[in-house]
Amino acid sequence: MITPKGAEDLAVAEIQGLYGPFSFPEKLLQQIWLRGDFDSKGVVTTDGRQVQVVYPGRWNLLGGPDFKGARLSIGGVAVTGDVEVHLRAADWIAHRHASDPAYADVVLHVILFPSDERATEGVEGRKIPLLALLPLLNHDLEEYAADEAIERLADHPLMHARRELTSMAADKLSAELLRRAEARWRQKVHFAKLRVARLGWESACHHTALEILGYRFNRSPMLAVAGALPFAGWVEAGEGMAEAAYARFADRWSKQGVRPASHPLTRLRQYSRWMAARPDWTKRLAGFADGLAAAAWSEAVQTASFRRKYSLANFAGCLADSVCGGEVGGTRFNTLVCDGLLPLLAARAGGEERFSGYWYAWAAGDLPARYARLLRELGVVGKRQQPMCHGVAQGLIGWLLDADQRHEASLPTTEGGGA
Repeated sequence: MITPKGAEDLAVAEIQGLYGPFSFPEKLLQQIWLRGDFDSKGVVTTDGRQVQVVYPGRWNLLGGPDFKGARLSIGGVAVTGDVEVHLRAADWIAHRHASDPAYADVVLHVILFPSDERATEGVEGRKIPLLALLPLLNHDLEEYAADEAIERLADHPLMHARRELTSMAADKLSAELLRRAEARWRQKVHFAKLRVARLGWESACHHTALEILGYRFNRSPMLAVAGALPFAGWVEAGEGMAEAAYARFADRWSKQGVRPASHPLTRLRQYSRWMAARPDWTKRLAGFADGLAAAAWSEAVQTASFRRKYSLANFAGCLADSVCGGEVGGTRFNTLVCDGLLPLLAARAGGEERFSGYWYAWAAGDLPARYARLLRELGVVGKRQQPMCHGVAQGLIGWLLDADQRHEASLPTTEGGGA
């Protein structure tokens, strides 16, 4: 009888993050492997053999190996078989996989944290290549965990949030959302600093732009495109790069549930036009870090007056034209600015506070309509001096994330197993 995955698959690593410890579950590592959300050029086993992932395998949510029927090239040799994913190399032994015939066809053991071991001992003593993903990841672990938490919110009902937030006094609610928004901004700048430190300014901008143009469903393949086809290549190739990028990662794109305007090829073509119009856009963006006036966070709470004082509409127009060449507009432009360009500018300027006011008062980007409705119902936005803005929206998201964590913490835990 085939049974669902057991307690061992609830394995979680507790890691120290920017604001304290956070959880990184093994299931998230499985999702990263499935999406190929890592640097495919540097995939090497612990014994030095290069790995090419032709097909990551079928995600197995029942008993046995995590991925079935993967197609790989290991050290230049084509291999077909199963893949097992763990946080640490020792988890294989802890879960007694070497004595379980269900794991006899495992051809690759994928782990998160690097190990000194050169291979994993499989069924009947067979040596299984070992691959550590941590050095190859596109993001910091905390950023993966934060993104995964945001993704969980997509399907959560707001009934409990509406009930709890409605019961708060108006001043307490405003202060709570402001506090959550501040934390979200600091976190975004922190991640931008890590990206710039790891990739350099030009490449960090390139990766960020493509990732945001990928929307929810195609962020990972867009990052793969950014890694495989660097900034300079787009400048040289012109608009033909979009078709080449799309074809190169043909098996990675998700088109289910994607509106025609957000189709990955459409967005790649958009980036090609952007690059053609502004091949020096990363240098132009850097110029704003030096010339932009500091804007106090406290002022931005009075959103309408802040927007007038700092000519936010004019600033938005400058970014749209000077940096993006007029190729990105609407709510996606606002998301690009708030999730990408402003955090990158703050990272370059070396501080979180200088541009925080712009981020807070900026127009909301791709905010789910139900979130906007809830904020209006709560009376937080809708008044003349307090129109809908990015900071308030992020404050609500921050509160929802915390509420989700509190709910998970209150659930009973499963006995036994685990790592």
